[in-house]
Amino acid sequence: MSNIEIRGGRVIDPANQMDEICSVYLADGKILAVGEQPEGFVAEQVINAENLIVCPGFVDLSVRLREPGQSFKGTFASETKAAACAGVTSLCLPPDTKPSIDTPAVAELINDKSEKVHYEQIYPIGALTQRLAGTELSSMFALKEAGCIAVSNAQFPVANLAVLRRAMEYASSHDLLLMYRPNETSLSNNGCAHEGLFATHYGLPGIPEAAESIAVAQCLDLAELTGCRVHFSQISSKRAVIKIQQAKKYGLKVTADVAVHQLHICEDNIEPFNSAYHVLPPFRTDMDKKYLQEGLANGTIDVICSDHQPHDIDAKLGAFPETEPGIASLETLLPLTLSLTEKNNAISLIRAISFITTKPAQILGLKTGALTVGYPADICIFDPNLTWEVNHENWHSAGVNTPFWGKTFKGRVTHTLQTGRVIYALAPHTTY
Repeated sequence: MSNIEIRGGRVIDPANQMDEICSVYLADGKILAVGEQPEGFVAEQVINAENLIVCPGFVDLSVRLREPGQSFKGTFASETKAAACAGVTSLCLPPDTKPSIDTPAVAELINDKSEKVHYEQIYPIGALTQRLAGTELSSMFALKEAGCIAVSNAQFPVANLAVLRRAMEYASSHDLLLMYRPNETSLSNNGCAHEGLFATHYGLPGIPEAAESIAVAQCLDLAELTGCRVHFSQISSKRAVIKIQQAKKYGLKVTADVAVHQLHICEDNIEPFNSAYHVLPPFRTDMDKKYLQEGLANGTIDVICSDHQPHDIDAKLGAFPETEPGIASLETLLPLTLSLTEKNNAISLIRAISFITTKPAQILGLKTGALTVGYPADICIFDPNLTWEVNHENWHSAGVNTPFWGKTFKGRVTHTLQTGRVIYALAPHTTY
């Protein structure tokens, strides 16, 4: 690998509390130095980062690539390209592939596919139960040995609390992180929108806030009982934020993330009959949205993820309840995260960047998400002032299912480096 100098950018590294104009030096795919040029260093490639921000590459805790099993919605090739364009250098793949990631063979298949598209920092999440059916536990230790970084049942329910308890005990015995999407299915009852004004007005089956908050409360009690490390995925409600905040106050070691679109959209913003807004958990009230933002500001919520779910056109055709939930959201991760600094004075730029770099890396125990000397050179360079429109010319994911289509954003990635290799470059800022 070549020696690279990233010259004269505003270097923001939350892990090392750094925010200053300087250069970053890379060698052998790792961070060699930040600031002063090492003695004897000769750059074979120079990236001019003047007026740009240089930060660690983003770590995304929830990205569907749609392979194996649903390549008509997206592929490793298309979605890792979208990830590279979005500044994401490490991503977690939930277990709801087809077949699900419930055997080492499927985990190894994912590793093989990632190597073929030259995007090797894909971390499979193992299935908590066999076939995600919620009844029989998977072989978690074998999945960990095959490279699974955590276990989860994705958006599928666990049969009962006894099964969840056994799963948490098993995960805890092998020091596996359990990623839990809280949803009490008997209450959500196949709903498609928040149980509120929008659902009532349009006659849609609703999902009450209690479906999430009750599931959070149950899981917190079991986490205390079993000692299992639990990460709550895609929190969406005020009550869930409050319960997690209380648990942290009393010393329970749990973490949580929120999907980036939940921080900007509530039920008041949903366009009637537009299935691009069909997402699970659903967009809730403006008060819920504000609590999610405050949860980030006060440390209750640790991480922002994209919860990227590309769909083909057919999946979003038909009546709102009949369409498949999910948003293609990788490429809006950066601008939506940056805009939080304008909406909430308690969230500084360095703090906002920490939500998608340092903090997810720490939760996963990964040696990335920081510009620490010796760490892999996973780097994102972006222009915070560059405006762009979400359209076919600028979009790379195979899924165009986003409520932001046609919208203009501020902030765009110009370069992405993964282990010292440039995997995306927007503009000719590079000289040789």
